[in-house]
Amino acid sequence: MTTNNRPLSPHLQVYQPQLTSVLSIVHRGTGVALGIGSPLLVYWLVAAASGPEAYSTAEVFFGNWFVQLLLFGWTFALFYHLCNGIRHLAWDLGLGFDLDTAYKTGKGVVIAAAVLTVFTWIVA
Repeated sequence: MTTNNRPLSPHLQVYQPQLTSVLSIVHRGTGVALGIGSPLLVYWLVAAASGPEAYSTAEVFFGNWFVQLLLFGWTFALFYHLCNGIRHLAWDLGLGFDLDTAYKTGKGVVIAAAVLTVFTWIVA
């Protein structure tokens, strides 16, 4: 029997995450968060359309500090997914594939999402 000296496949314990892989995982996670959080938006819209009593109940629900925290995270997920989606559209056009540009645009997506989230919450 011969000894196999081929390298082992990298496992998560030895793999060093790179910015591009982390941003890809976050993009997928924000997509899931948007899918899960969207019923809250629908609830708010239905309550607003159903009259003052239903809207008052929704106001109490959305006024809870924990729900406010979830909404803040949902807002960040929305803006992150939007900005990273625009980045992906640029990639579809064949732009920004070099490593330096990919890192700069990745950092720009995170910064833009954070700024847009804070700005939205200040205005709202």
